[in-house]
Amino acid sequence: MIAAALQNIEKMQLLKSADKVLSCDINAIFNCSTVLNAWQSSVFGFPNSIMCLIFFTIFASIGLVGLSGGSLPRKLRLAIHGLSLFVLGFAIWFLGQSIFSIQAMCILCLFCFAALLFVNWAWIRINVEDLPISSHARNLVRRAIKNDIDSFIWIVIATVMAFTILIKFYL
Repeated sequence: MIAAALQNIEKMQLLKSADKVLSCDINAIFNCSTVLNAWQSSVFGFPNSIMCLIFFTIFASIGLVGLSGGSLPRKLRLAIHGLSLFVLGFAIWFLGQSIFSIQAMCILCLFCFAALLFVNWAWIRINVEDLPISSHARNLVRRAIKNDIDSFIWIVIATVMAFTILIKFYL
C-alpha cells in the first residue's frame, strides 16, 4: 500500500509538470517518469496506482479480519482470491509492457508486484480446501503446501521475472 500511495504522489507530480524528475527516477532503466507517462500506466483511464491502492486496501482489510481471528464466508474468500489473481495477471501484463514496450522499470511498481506474489501465495494456502479444482489437483496442492513447494514455485516466478529484467536491460 505504501508503494502504491507513493506512486500516486509521484503521478500527481507528473500531472503538474510532465518534465518533473521524480524521486524514484534512478537511471534510464529504473525511471518512474518514463513508466508513469506511458499510456499503459493509465490503461483503464485513471492511473494504475489508484487501482493498486484500492486493491491493496481491500487485501489488507481482509487480512486484518483473518489476523483478528475472524472468518470469512467461502464465497467472499474465493471472490477476493479471484480478484487477487486478476490483479496479478494485470501486473504481469504491465510488467511485460514496462520491460518490452516502455523499456523502463518503476521501482514502486516492482514493490507492488512483489506484494501481489505474496498475496496470491497466501490466498492459495488459505483457500486450498475450497478451490474449484479436482480432488486429485487439490491433493497435489495440499502436498505442495505441506512441503513448501508452493513457496518455491512463487520464488521461481519472482526469480524468472527478475532475470527477465536483468537480461533485457543489462545484457
